[in-house]
Amino acid sequence: MQPPVPLHCSDAVRAIDRCAIERDGIDAYTLMTRAAAAALALLRRAWPDARRICVVCGHGNNGGDGFVLARLARMTGLEVAVVIVDARTASPDSARRARAQWEACDGTTTVFDPAGGFPGADVIVDALFGIGLRRAPKQPAHALIEAINASLAPVLALDVPSGLDADRGSAPGAAVQADRTVTFIAHKRGLFTGRGRALAGSVELAVLGVAAATREAQTASAHALDARHLARWLHPRRRDAHKGDFGHVLAIGGDEGYGGAIRLCGEAALRCGAGRVSVATRLGNVASLLAARPELMPRAVEDIAALRELLARADVLALGPGLGQGEWGRLLFDAIIASEKPVVVDADALNLLARAPRPLPHAILTPHPGEASRLLGCSVAEIESDRFGAAQALVERYRAVVVLKGAGSIVAALDRTPFVIAAGNPGMASGGMGDVLTGCIAALMAQQLAPFDAASAGALLHAAAADAAAQQRGERGLLASDLFVPMQRLANP
Repeated sequence: MQPPVPLHCSDAVRAIDRCAIERDGIDAYTLMTRAAAAALALLRRAWPDARRICVVCGHGNNGGDGFVLARLARMTGLEVAVVIVDARTASPDSARRARAQWEACDGTTTVFDPAGGFPGADVIVDALFGIGLRRAPKQPAHALIEAINASLAPVLALDVPSGLDADRGSAPGAAVQADRTVTFIAHKRGLFTGRGRALAGSVELAVLGVAAATREAQTASAHALDARHLARWLHPRRRDAHKGDFGHVLAIGGDEGYGGAIRLCGEAALRCGAGRVSVATRLGNVASLLAARPELMPRAVEDIAALRELLARADVLALGPGLGQGEWGRLLFDAIIASEKPVVVDADALNLLARAPRPLPHAILTPHPGEASRLLGCSVAEIESDRFGAAQALVERYRAVVVLKGAGSIVAALDRTPFVIAAGNPGMASGGMGDVLTGCIAALMAQQLAPFDAASAGALLHAAAADAAAQQRGERGLLASDLFVPMQRLANP
């Protein structure tokens, strides 16, 4: 079974680097040379017709990687220009050595001049900042990053795109938009969520010959999941199975005018394998739900007595799609939370929870950044500036499993290492996608997956199905219901 991909914070990567140097006897310049060689090999594979490259170097070890790459590239016959942000001397010894060796072979180094334009190149190599940057780049680095982004040439970033916070996945200021990133020694978790997903392009890891034992001595702060990891949770069914083995999901929502949301949720639960799915909704939705999907069992629920009858038969609840925040929605929300049954809480149910926060140890919360900001009483910008921190804050405040949705959704729980969903695409930015996710997670929990596992598997299945649908149909105009067929296929190993 494919293990999840370990992701590390910058401090852990630095500790691995020190251990490789001090214990394993790999000197810093050797690591720098290996990094440059790995990056050049990727550049040649990705852009085999490139003849001119421009390497943008900073003053630290990332810049040293760039100087070594420039020298190695020139030795292969490429035309190489090196641009530096200003005339300061590199500080680490290995970086100074790298620049000296570049200049000793008649390599020229040009200080960036915003008025003078940017050198023409077939590929730009970003070696400006490494993993240590946690603030917005100042001038003239800001202008240099903007010049890189304004160039028509593709960009290869070394370790992380300059300007990206390697731990948080956010960019506090200007940041390089890379087409590809080659990251060194271990994956940085900021490359897999938030702005990191957009800025890094495709990511390739080069371990630089550092021993697995040295890398694994540092505990991962998160793990990435992609479609290969679905088999971790989704197994073939027994030949003598029956519908009672796979649980009964009750989906609650669909106030007047919002019947589509609860239909999407209910059908997603069916497609992901729940044995039975009932829907508690408004009377006006019942006939249309039966006509659209007769396998659903919709019931009109206008009071708590009718709801209690359905609650008694259900194993898992999916609360929120189309629920509304009016009197009907509040009434159902309070009754369901009080039942303490396993529940996936989404959409308007999250907004109702934000009005009256309380611990929900029996729940899975699935907020997007806007809902998360209301749950934590902060701004969306604060959520996106540190998605890992926000997910953990939600877990601690509500004592629940949390799926913080967005680019690189994060699944977090008390005393668990978070998962990052390394799947999904911009086509998912359309109405109804969250309703489908709610039904998917509820169905997996009904099939006896523990809440953290159901949330992780459901978020991954949902994102992988969206990728499969987008590959067939394209991202723009992707509908939530387009996920049903690929979701069912992927749920069956």
